[in-house]
Amino acid sequence: MPDSVKRWVRGRMVSVGRVIARTGLSANALTLIGLLLNIGAAAIVAAGWFVEGGIAFLIASAFDMLDGAVARATNTTSRFGAFLDSVVDRYNEAAMFVALLVVFAQRGQSDLVLATALALVGSILVSYARARAEGLSVDCEVGLLQRPERVIIIAAGLIFYGFLLAPVLWGLALVTNVTVIQRALHVRRELDPSRKP
Repeated sequence: MPDSVKRWVRGRMVSVGRVIARTGLSANALTLIGLLLNIGAAAIVAAGWFVEGGIAFLIASAFDMLDGAVARATNTTSRFGAFLDSVVDRYNEAAMFVALLVVFAQRGQSDLVLATALALVGSILVSYARARAEGLSVDCEVGLLQRPERVIIIAAGLIFYGFLLAPVLWGLALVTNVTVIQRALHVRRELDPSRKP
């Protein structure tokens, strides 16, 4: 996404954040509400209702943007808030993958169990690789499919599960793990002492 589009979206989200802030909800409260909604969406999918679960997942994941918007609009951003948001994001994503694992295991679809497990591992490690790199003072926004893109792709796979869910899961299994490798190679290059002046 181009930087100009990101700035425009961020500006609109701050405006939305100001409106939500008037309700008295804090950014951290929105993060936790989003977690509960994502668990609810995962439960819907675990019950076998993919379309409804996909729609619920999109709605619940909107809280990923709203908590940051409220924090910026009310000037209440904090390091703990950023930490909480990152941890909850991992739970949100894992909950949906676990729900899919349950469904596919019950149906005896071992190929999709494998695809879902690989996608879950890759998705968690994409975020971990970035966090670990930043802990080493290396900017690591390289590779494909950040969390917002993954959410949209997973939701689309659920909503059109009849023909799209299996390719989405195998695609995520591949791309997320390739991204982890890209990030590892990037960090290795950045930390190579021979590159320093």
